[in-house]
Amino acid sequence: MKKGGNHMEVAINNIDKVRKFVDIVSRFDCDIDLVSGHTMVDAKSILGIFSLNIMKPMMMIIHDDEDKAQIIRNSLKAFAA
Repeated sequence: MKKGGNHMEVAINNIDKVRKFVDIVSRFDCDIDLVSGHTMVDAKSILGIFSLNIMKPMMMIIHDDEDKAQIIRNSLKAFAA
């Protein structure tokens, strides 16, 4: 599992996981992105996530300070790749 700073590698490889992931990240008021290859999408967007290859792990980027990023990463431990 790669994580640290404001990044974390996540695996959200089915519809249920995508819904749960978006439900959790939508609770936070900062911007959170997912990167897969050369494509970056809003992690709070179900449609955006489905535009990515969900069968591969993705890098999550949290646009907030380290303390808030740690809280978000802890909330998403179940999705760690």
